[in-house]
Amino acid sequence: MVRTLGRSGIEVGAVGVGCWAIGGPLHSGTGQLGWGPVDDDESVAALQRAFDLGATFFDTASNYGAGHSEVVLGRALAGHRDKAVIATKWGYTFDEATGEAGPEDAGPQYLRSCLDGCLRRLGTDYVDLYQFHLGGVSVTTALDLIGTLEDLVAEGRIRAYGWSTDEPGSAEAFARAGAGCTAIQHDHSVLRDAAGMIAVCESLGLASIARGPLAMGLLSGKYHDGRQVGGEDVRSQEHPWLSYFTDGAGAPEWLARIDAIRDVLTSGGRTLAQGALAWLLARSPATIPIPGCRTIAQVEENLGTLAFGPLAGREFTEVEALLRG
Repeated sequence: MVRTLGRSGIEVGAVGVGCWAIGGPLHSGTGQLGWGPVDDDESVAALQRAFDLGATFFDTASNYGAGHSEVVLGRALAGHRDKAVIATKWGYTFDEATGEAGPEDAGPQYLRSCLDGCLRRLGTDYVDLYQFHLGGVSVTTALDLIGTLEDLVAEGRIRAYGWSTDEPGSAEAFARAGAGCTAIQHDHSVLRDAAGMIAVCESLGLASIARGPLAMGLLSGKYHDGRQVGGEDVRSQEHPWLSYFTDGAGAPEWLARIDAIRDVLTSGGRTLAQGALAWLLARSPATIPIPGCRTIAQVEENLGTLAFGPLAGREFTEVEALLRG
């Protein structure tokens, strides 16, 4: 099952792979912005297994693990670069040596210098999709970057670009201003629909890259027993954008919503995670979910969604009635 990466015409596997977690720790003072310690060999094996199972779209960011995610992804895809579609992001500064997060930088000079680092860490001479990571900046600030991005497309250093933002109006303005804009990455899961963004993506021929398709792991089903994530996990922190977890445990109100739709999502032999991804595949032909991973078992479950395909129409309708009826 393949999908088209927006106006670029690039074809990718319908379920991609998110690479935030494999980056390992990222610190901001005493705060944590990564998913805790990782085993790089295990991460490489998981990414390679995902590729073998049909994943060709891999999404990372320059600051995940202060660049470490890109290093691991480059290692995993060595020898397969021509068959893989790599997306990365820029906008947050960081110190590779210390693993410390730095301030935002929305300027065109950093756009270029960050790409140099991305290419070095990934071990490639081009990026398929280069995404602006600062979702909350003004449209004016974002539009000031279009000229530089178009130059990078012309130079062959990137094939296309996009913006990671949850604001439909911002996404529309950015896409209308830049011919090379092909995708918008945004928060989207069965628990939190993004109707406005889907409408923008469909109307402008953009790919809708679903960030957080498993609600930061809540839709795996394993947090219903009250377990907590470790203290080095971003999900244990207090961030205004992090509502699925409270004090490192699944937030009760979200767990209750999952319970309401569990039977529909798991019908036909799917796991809960596979049902959640199948909902996204049914939501729009523009949607490409990018569930994260750290183990082979996780990618085998996530990519197993492809064998079931999107939710059937009646199943999709039932989920909507239960959650948003």
